[in-house]
Amino acid sequence: MQNSQHLVQAPIKLSVGEGFYNPIGYYEPMPRFSWKIHPESLSQSQSAYQIQVASNMFDKNSADIWDSKKTLSAETSWIKYEGKALSSRQGVYWRVRFWDEQMRVSNWSKPQSIEMGLLNNQQWQGKWIRHPEANESYVREYEGNIVKNALYRPQYLRTEFRVKPGVKKARLYITSKGVFTSFINGTKVSADVMTPGWTPYLKRIETLTYDVTSLLTDGQNALAAIVAEGWHTGRILSPEPREVKPSALLLQLEIEYLDGSSQTISTDKNWKASIKGPIRLASNYDGETYDENYKMPGWKLAGFDQENWLDVITDDIESDLALQPKRHTAPTTKAIIDAIDIIAVDNPQAGVVVFDMGQNMLGVPEVHIPALANQKITIRFAEALEHNRFYTKNLRSALATDYYIPAKSGIIHYIPTFTFHGYRYVEISGYDQTKTPDLSWVKGRVQHSDFDVTASFASSHNKLNKLSENIVWGLRGNFLDIPTDCPQRDERLGWTGDAQVFSAPSMYMADVYGFWSAWMQSIREEQDTNGRIPNFVPTKQNKHTKGASSGWGDVAIIVPYELYQLTGDTQILAENYTMMKGWLDFHQSNANKHISSMDSFQDWLQPHSQRTGKWEKLRGDTPRKLISTAYYARALDYISRSARVLGLEQDANQYSEEFRRVKKAFRETFYDNNLMAKTSSTQTSYLLPLAFDLFSVEDAKKAQQHLLDEIARADNHLRTGFLGTPLLAPVLQKIGRSDLMYEILFKESYPSWFYSINNGATTTWERWDSYSLTDGFSDESMNSLNHYAYGAVAKWFYEGILGIRPSSPGFKTITIEPQFTTHLSHAKGGYMTPQGEVIVDWKIHNSQLSMQVVVPKNTSATIVLPEETYSTLRLNRHSLVSANALVNLAPGSYDIAAKLDL
Repeated sequence: MQNSQHLVQAPIKLSVGEGFYNPIGYYEPMPRFSWKIHPESLSQSQSAYQIQVASNMFDKNSADIWDSKKTLSAETSWIKYEGKALSSRQGVYWRVRFWDEQMRVSNWSKPQSIEMGLLNNQQWQGKWIRHPEANESYVREYEGNIVKNALYRPQYLRTEFRVKPGVKKARLYITSKGVFTSFINGTKVSADVMTPGWTPYLKRIETLTYDVTSLLTDGQNALAAIVAEGWHTGRILSPEPREVKPSALLLQLEIEYLDGSSQTISTDKNWKASIKGPIRLASNYDGETYDENYKMPGWKLAGFDQENWLDVITDDIESDLALQPKRHTAPTTKAIIDAIDIIAVDNPQAGVVVFDMGQNMLGVPEVHIPALANQKITIRFAEALEHNRFYTKNLRSALATDYYIPAKSGIIHYIPTFTFHGYRYVEISGYDQTKTPDLSWVKGRVQHSDFDVTASFASSHNKLNKLSENIVWGLRGNFLDIPTDCPQRDERLGWTGDAQVFSAPSMYMADVYGFWSAWMQSIREEQDTNGRIPNFVPTKQNKHTKGASSGWGDVAIIVPYELYQLTGDTQILAENYTMMKGWLDFHQSNANKHISSMDSFQDWLQPHSQRTGKWEKLRGDTPRKLISTAYYARALDYISRSARVLGLEQDANQYSEEFRRVKKAFRETFYDNNLMAKTSSTQTSYLLPLAFDLFSVEDAKKAQQHLLDEIARADNHLRTGFLGTPLLAPVLQKIGRSDLMYEILFKESYPSWFYSINNGATTTWERWDSYSLTDGFSDESMNSLNHYAYGAVAKWFYEGILGIRPSSPGFKTITIEPQFTTHLSHAKGGYMTPQGEVIVDWKIHNSQLSMQVVVPKNTSATIVLPEETYSTLRLNRHSLVSANALVNLAPGSYDIAAKLDL
């Protein structure tokens, strides 16, 4: 081996799976390993690697579990472990080193760890436990109907156990039907919220693992939990009769001692339960009620008098319900923001105060309020004020109200536990009116799944920067365990159409690969035997929705393929390939002579629709069959490419041939000889085939002109809904009209992205005209001010304005083709590829371009500039006359100067 002083820097950022660092409770028995070359390393690329996996910290340099040996490969991501499958609870260490382009070997990385969760039902010793049913019910009137359902109050559950001295390690494995929080000896186990999350509960419930070694004490200990209804037991969508079992808890505390002995405490008949705790009610949609008079001091501690508590009901773990480790991070509080103003609303009432948080968000409030004994405090939430009045109509049947009943007078501190709200404004009533409201009374706890937001786009245009910021806040507001359509009203569902247009854009703004991969498993589990994909996932328990929609169900193929393009991870294709084929079967079952008649939400919420009828108008003017057939073609194209990646050549050829036939039928059915749409000519009727490559080169030129004509007829405004809007920028760039995209993007009047900003938006909206400062909310029933679908344009900020896009899967090779414009004098940002961050920073002053580019290690990049720049082009201060000098650039930093003619 070489002398250590000649070794290059060790690899960094070692992760497993979809970006997990030193995970506890990991889900994958055959992990995938990834790492990066240090950006300051003298090495440019990798030519080989060696991975070692061991049961110890390599103190004896022993890879007793697996050693890849020296493997010739430039890959640094998604390297599959090839040893014996890891088992439940197993803990291993791993490290990696690499050989660079000169075959110099690096130092070994710092060892990283993996600890497995409980991988299957057989590992669970306990039973589901729950409080005996109290036979309570609630009655609610909704849309003229009386709805009656069982009332399940939050359950308080506890047990005690003894711990002997010499604890080596303790793990708490836990899950629930409903949502839980847990405690050991009075200390909250985790800051996670709304765990275990939302999956198809009849098929799979996720489990979590926590290191609780430090929470145990010698002698008597107490283990406690609260379980509320959450998504499992609570209502989904509107109030309606539901047939579900009560919430329940399952946990297993495993203790290892230094002397080699072990101890297990599980949920069993020895636990006690009460529903007489202070959280009286908790609902995702309707809020939480906390009554301090019901506090049970010491209930989470050993020695508590539980004489009045009841024996729990136990249920066996179902054989057809899979208990599996959570495969992405749980939600938590990611930020805490202060209120910025106290609003003097137009309908003031005594004892009512409204706080402006300055930002529409998802989460809960943290309140410090002066209170009077037994005077109920009411906390309501709104996204916007209407005519300076507190407005909640757009929440529909979601009551979205928290209540706090203080037991004594004084300052209360309250953070709701088992609910979440989408809001900007907080209205509080019932406080001690002898006190003057103060901004310190309310803070906003911003909650979403625990991933890093990496968005870095910035420009010289304030409104464009605000739009970028709003889109990121829309992402934060709708990534609570699953990708929701909105966080505030009685919906909050994983609508598949919204998700398929936003999944790839979101990857440029946040580390969400694990988030999407986990949700794709739920989609696989919800797929019908005929291949149908529901319109939202998960569906309502015991009510598998019957509908399917093109552009929505196509999430089954579009998301895996586009995630593969961004990550280079073939496992996202392999995991989902059977589902992809099933969806193709369903597409084909709805097709006749290669034309699809599948139902569709079409170009949902297209502005200025000419159609009549409430629901028809919402679907836009682009014909249903045209949309469905275009998506049928896209699905065939993507699955044929996916099959080829997976080495399934027969499938690839079969789907490719069908793609050719569908393209031909699409062209002949929907367009005349001059490529004019035969029925309804819309922007989307041309965007779809141009984006999906459904025309020949000659026909595409004609279609491009029709698209430009449609845009001109709209006074260079968009006329697109959920499906058409994400295609505007890439298509216009593809046909050399980024100038027109900039004009559309920078429009101030309706419909446009800046229209919402001019009307006070801090997130992206469901409709282009959801709200205005002068008129308030539109008259439509659906008016979410936190919807991410139209935020899909953010992908163009990175791929278009900055010009960063993969020219091979996973950004092993990169194309950088910035779209310069007179609208901007500066734009900068980066994207964290699997190999490292690619950065672009360009400025234009007096027609002079100055651009800095960073190409990450182990990649190459080609920079594409306007042709007229090459006569004045300088690269790192050296004059160039050919575009060839910007091809296959090695990793490093580059300074580019040129004269631009804009």
